[in-house]
Amino acid sequence: MSEGRFGDLKLRVLSALVMIVVGFGALWAGGHVMAALAVVLSGLLAWELYAMMLPEAPQGRAEAYGVVAAIVVAVFSYTWGGLLSVAGLLLAAGLLAVRIPRDAGIFAAYMALILLAGHGLIVLRGEYGLVWVLWLVLIVIASDVAGYFAGRVIGGPKFWPRYSPKKTWSGTVAGWMLAAVVGYVFMDILGAGLWLIAVSVLLSLAGQMGDIAESAIKRRYGVKDSSNLIPGHGGVLDRFDAMIAVTALALVLAQLGVLRGLTGVAG
Repeated sequence: MSEGRFGDLKLRVLSALVMIVVGFGALWAGGHVMAALAVVLSGLLAWELYAMMLPEAPQGRAEAYGVVAAIVVAVFSYTWGGLLSVAGLLLAAGLLAVRIPRDAGIFAAYMALILLAGHGLIVLRGEYGLVWVLWLVLIVIASDVAGYFAGRVIGGPKFWPRYSPKKTWSGTVAGWMLAAVVGYVFMDILGAGLWLIAVSVLLSLAGQMGDIAESAIKRRYGVKDSSNLIPGHGGVLDRFDAMIAVTALALVLAQLGVLRGLTGVAG
């Protein structure tokens, strides 16, 4: 084994273990513990987004945006709820983008995903329970794992080479297929019908597009990693880009009544 090629493997593994323990610990605990993690993550994600898109901004500006984003998620998660909170978070994302001098629309759109995802983790864990959030997490993991191995073993045409040169159609479709398997397995666990499989595939696609969206922003601004916050892994956005999109879409589906329509026992 080459030391140069695998020199950071130990650091990457240790960082991954810490993230797994913290993430699943908070997910298991639920309540205010889960909410605190979601609020902190929202702030970190917003900080990284601002720092990537406005690296020349005065010192402390990105951190301020992160604090504001965290506060916004906390406020809307513990006040109105429902579609009112979704609308409020979308409005907040637009207001946060007002003074962005370049690509304000891109900033607003991705900030909206971040705010909705943070709020979604709190709502889905609190109102739907542990198993529903595990379903989302496993969709992201399954789609990522299937895409990685199928893309390298099968290869073939690129899915969107302009923004994600490594992602192939074979890996993308493999991700949908394994996400469908996750949906099938969770049908009995959640007491849901066959539509859970279709929704699982839809969420898998959302996660893949979230990955591509973050890659596109990094390529546009010539950034390799969203930050160096996580040793051996880059930034929080780099690790949670797919989960952000999946959770944001799942929140919207939940507030529109789609998730409850899959089963009579949710909520």
